[in-house]
Amino acid sequence: MKIFFHSDFLEEYTYDPAAESGRMEGILEEIEPLGEILSCSPATEDDILAVHGHMHLEHIRRQGLYDISALAAGGAIQAARTSLEEPSFALIRPPGHHASANSCWGFCFFNNMAVSLYHLRSEGLVERALILDFDLHYGDGTVNILGDENWLEICNPDSNQRQSYLEEVHNALEHCRADVIAVSAGFDNHINDWGGLLYTEDYRTMGKWVRRAAEDSGGGCYGLLEGGYNHAVLGKNVRAFLKGLSLTEDA
Repeated sequence: MKIFFHSDFLEEYTYDPAAESGRMEGILEEIEPLGEILSCSPATEDDILAVHGHMHLEHIRRQGLYDISALAAGGAIQAARTSLEEPSFALIRPPGHHASANSCWGFCFFNNMAVSLYHLRSEGLVERALILDFDLHYGDGTVNILGDENWLEICNPDSNQRQSYLEEVHNALEHCRADVIAVSAGFDNHINDWGGLLYTEDYRTMGKWVRRAAEDSGGGCYGLLEGGYNHAVLGKNVRAFLKGLSLTEDA
């Protein structure tokens, strides 16, 4: 498995829970043994403008957040391209699923998911895609940008019952026929995080389902880090998801 990361993501680029010190370090410690860590490169302005308007770019630039946000979007593109050969994960921040074309909130600035999928589509690398967003919070920015596209489906499971939630995910993946399955992987719905719903083993299960659905479709799969704010469990949850995605059976 390829994991895309950059040391700049260790910096506290602003004042919000996604940018807190120690968050990325805790994840790295857990997942480094699982794959090859590769450095991110920034997304081009053209790739970002395929999703966002000029005024939005300039707004982010004026806040001094353009470089780190472009780097995250670039990591998403690299993970997306790599996923067509093997499962991949972008250990990136800022997150992206609350960023719409011309606005953003929720610690997000550019929509990393939309940037990565439009890149694949524009390069003729995929015809159909499925997005699974298992972050605690509804990925409104992703839906605002991509919701009307007829070449992809979006699953935002919303049950507040654990078993029903997992059934929503399973049903969406069971009938999936896509060239790529892209996961907005937020871990803030964990039992010890803000959402208080899912267990660490559930992230492994969902990762397994994603990988098997991708294989059944003859396509690829990748994940992008979104939320997850309890540093004590975040790394273990990401590790569980990546183990599922790689179909690793050991503990």
